[in-house]
Amino acid sequence: MTDKSLYYQLPSFDSLKDERRHLKERLAAAFRLFGRFGFSEGVAGHITARDPEHTDCFWVNPFGMPFSHIRASDLLLVSHTGEVLQGGYAVNQAAFAIHSALHMARPDIVSAAHSHSVYGRAWSSLGRLLDPLTQDSCIFYDNHVLFDDYTGVVDDPEEAKRIAYTLGDRSAAILRNHGLLTVGRSVDEATWLFVTMERTCQAQLLAEAAGDPVLIDAETAAATQAYVGSSYAGWISAQPLFDQITRDQPDLAD
Repeated sequence: MTDKSLYYQLPSFDSLKDERRHLKERLAAAFRLFGRFGFSEGVAGHITARDPEHTDCFWVNPFGMPFSHIRASDLLLVSHTGEVLQGGYAVNQAAFAIHSALHMARPDIVSAAHSHSVYGRAWSSLGRLLDPLTQDSCIFYDNHVLFDDYTGVVDDPEEAKRIAYTLGDRSAAILRNHGLLTVGRSVDEATWLFVTMERTCQAQLLAEAAGDPVLIDAETAAATQAYVGSSYAGWISAQPLFDQITRDQPDLAD
C-alpha cells in the first residue's frame, strides 16, 4: 500500500540526471496545463525552468509549438547569453529576454511563467494591483507588483531587467497592458501561481461588475498570505493539477 504521507513531500533525487528528467517532465506538464486552460495566444507565452546542474541555463518551450503538443524531448536548453545548447527549434526572443533577466536576478527561483491569458490581460489594462477579496486572493497580498511601463513587445534586455527589478523578491507581477508573470522555487509552484492568479483576476472582475466587493482587512490578509502563500503551499496546491494531466496525457514525458 502506498504511504499517503509521501505525497506531501517534495521530491528528492539520486542524481542530477534524474532531477533534470523530472524537471523537464514537470515543465512539459505545465505547458499541457496551460493548453488545457486556454492560456495560449498564437506564439505568445512561455514557462522556463533553471537547469539543476548548469544554473546559468534554462529550459523553455520551442517557438511556435502549441502548448498542448509539447513533450519533454521538445524543450530547449538556452544559456543566459541566448545560445541554444540543446534542441532543434528556435527560441522566442521575448522569452529569452524576460526569463534570462529573471533567472539572473533571482537565483532563488527555479521557474517563471508568463502567458497572455484572457482575464490576466483584462485586469492588466486597469493598471492596478489585485485586492484581498477572497482567501485565494490573499496568496498575492503584499506578494505581487505592478510593472507600469508598457513599451511594446519585450524583446529589449533592458526592459526585461526593469521587469526583474520591479518584481524584486515577490512571486508575481501584473505587466500593465500585457498580462501576468509568476515565479516559483519549482515548476509546480510557478504554474499554480499563474493558474490561481488568472482565476483571481477573473473573480475580481466579476465581483466589481456585480457591485462593491468587501475587502479582507490587512491583518487578516497578511495572516492568510503567510498560510496559503508559501512556496510549499504553492507546490502542494499544484499536485492535483499535475497528477491529472500526467495521467490523462502520459505522452508529455516522451
